Formats: sequence, structure tokens, C-alpha cells
Amino acid sequence: MSLTFYDFPMAPSPRRARILLAEKNVPHDTVLVDLRTEEQLGDEYKKINPFCTVPALQLEDGTVLTENHGITAYLEAAYPEPPMMGSTPAEKGLVANWSIKAELEGLWAIAEALRNSAPAMKDRAVTGPNNYAQIPELAERGRARLAVFYDVLNERLEGRDYIAIDTFSMADITAVVAVDFSRVIKQTPGEHHTNILRWRESLRDRPSLNL
Repeated sequence: MSLTFYDFPMAPSPRRARILLAEKNVPHDTVLVDLRTEEQLGDEYKKINPFCTVPALQLEDGTVLTENHGITAYLEAAYPEPPMMGSTPAEKGLVANWSIKAELEGLWAIAEALRNSAPAMKDRAVTGPNNYAQIPELAERGRARLAVFYDVLNERLEGRDYIAIDTFSMADITAVVAVDFSRVIKQTPGEHHTNILRWRESLRDRPSLNL
């Protein structure tokens, strides 16, 4: 039994895992879960992932990992080369630090803005099996948080090719997914974020980012 990756190409969360799988050249089967038709809420997918989210990674023994942090930890341990969470203790700390910052202050801020404002997500303000009402004020807060994140990221990238350490890492994966996905709320980095724009352009031809 091979690894099975449950994916939806348009969503940011599975893209993080998809890039990581590609960077490590991990062989796997892919099953598409159509979020547009709410397939993730259906009984068949609930048997795989009762939390009704993507990504999910089913291991050879049938174990299912339903969170990016779990998937990353598994892939780093099972496929250590190339290391995407750093090699030394200091590097591992820096990658974890900047990856979670990009997730909480970048991706989550975008999700907060999108899911609390998009008409199509009425009563679906949070992913998963339960319905939650939109709170418009949270959409405003998400946009404000994202603006601050761009400033922080731009400062961090001053004189640097990559965000956390001297090589491409999970921190870059998380941040690039956030920057790219921000187009859905029409709040991408501005012209004054020159370091972010330079960094993103430098990654333009990286194969894993174009899957």
C-alpha cells in the first residue's frame, strides 16, 4: 500500500503538503476531494477524515494524518532528505518559528478575511464538519493582520534569499502559499514590499511551486 494524498488544487492548505511532497520527491497516489461540491462533508470522505478537511495523508499502514504539521513531521522523519525543517537545532527552531508565523499571521489572516466575508461561505466561516456564522468584524481584522504580516515578512527578507535559513524550507513554503493565496481577497503585497516581490520572483521557476 502506497501513501495516498487527499488534495484539492485550488485550496492553500493542501498546496503546502503538495509542495513538500514534491520537494522530497515522495512517491504517492493522489485522490482529489472537490471542495466546490462539498465532497469533504460527505459520508465517504468522513470515513477517511472525520474532520472534513484537506489535506489528508494516508500512510502505508492505514494511519491518516489530517493536519499539515503532522504531515510535515512524518515526511521529515520518513524522508529526511532534503531536510525542509532545517538540519541543526538552531535551524530547526528558526524554520518552525517562521513557518508558524507565516501560518498564523499570513494564511489564517487571509482565511479570516475570506471566510467571514464571502457570500458563498455564509455559515461556513470555519472549516470542518460544524457550521459557524460569519462575523464581518473578523474579516476586517484579518485584512489588518495581513497588512502587518507583509511588513514583517518584507523586513525579514532584507538581504536574504530565504525566510528562515540559508536554504529553501517549510517557512518559505508556508509563506509563498499565503502570498499567492492572498489574491482571493485582493490584498497582495504592494510595490513597496520590494523584498517580498524579489523573493517571490526568485521562486518563480521552482518546479514544486508550479504543480
